[in-house]
Amino acid sequence: MAEPADELGRFQHALDDGRIQCDLCPRACRLHDGQRAFCFVRERRGADIYLTSYGRASGFCVDPIEKKPLFHFYPGSSVLSFGTAGCNLGCKFCQNWDISKARAVEKLSAVASPERVAAAAVERGCASVAFTYNDPVIFAEYAIDSAHACRERGIRSVAVTAGYITARARGEFFAAMDAANVDLKAFTEGFYEKLCFARLGPVLETLEYLRHETQVWFEVTTLLIPGLNDAEAEIDQLSAWFFEHLGPDVPLHFTAFHPDYRLTDVPRTPAETCLRARRQALSHGLRYVYAGNIRGGDAECSDCPSCGARLVTRDWYQLGAYALRGDACAQCGTRIPGRFASEGPGVWGRRRLRVALS
Repeated sequence: MAEPADELGRFQHALDDGRIQCDLCPRACRLHDGQRAFCFVRERRGADIYLTSYGRASGFCVDPIEKKPLFHFYPGSSVLSFGTAGCNLGCKFCQNWDISKARAVEKLSAVASPERVAAAAVERGCASVAFTYNDPVIFAEYAIDSAHACRERGIRSVAVTAGYITARARGEFFAAMDAANVDLKAFTEGFYEKLCFARLGPVLETLEYLRHETQVWFEVTTLLIPGLNDAEAEIDQLSAWFFEHLGPDVPLHFTAFHPDYRLTDVPRTPAETCLRARRQALSHGLRYVYAGNIRGGDAECSDCPSCGARLVTRDWYQLGAYALRGDACAQCGTRIPGRFASEGPGVWGRRRLRVALS
């Protein structure tokens, strides 16, 4: 396959001082000729900024949709997952750091046009394609074009993102998506500034935008890190904001941290921390709260908020008992928010299959 050409950035404008500003994310990188943005994959050449990772990927896998994690979006279905390189955040705890912190596009091993991505999903029977591993905001043009190609083939698109995107770019980006999982890293500005080199405010704006101005199905994930963002007071504040601004029906996932990248001196998150955070969020009125990266118990299962019936049993991405009829509780008929297939759940299970695109 021919080497793809770099793509002209669609979100930029010239400044009076001769620099060009990238308008894709709140960093607003202002570049002289030859400079790269913080994400490293956007480079100014002459009078424009180019996306240097367009059509290039770090590899493709078929995953369970529950791994994104999305629990209310076509449960049990398979999703073709891929990412590129670079990131617009600088998280010290990044668990995909080998991809997101890559500083050379040459490390991207796979080449695939948007049309080839869509065709690969069809060939492998995937219900959706996920832009993941690193944040799709930084390869927005590639993600948007791939999502459009997928939509033409009846394949849905999923963005796994930190939500660090500008008001100018978010409309076009999310209009192409069917679902998203947004990482809410913490609920304090100090955490975002010190551990992510970013700001909390734009992420909250993205969440409110998704909830009130789009039809995108989205769920939210917070990785709990011992001593840094797992305090009871912070979880209470997060949960109260969540209920007030997003409502009770947006699923919230608390997941356990494991030491990685530049945070190897922090211990793993105890299971009880995730379970305690889940109890706190439920006590604030949230109806669908899950605990992930821990084994055992029923913290990954879905229950009907009206009659209490077990709707979906999950064990590490594997579905068990399933008591939904379409999008309603089979016992009492209460409608459950999400996107559910009328014919029932998929049967992909917990498999992870690496895919080579020729």
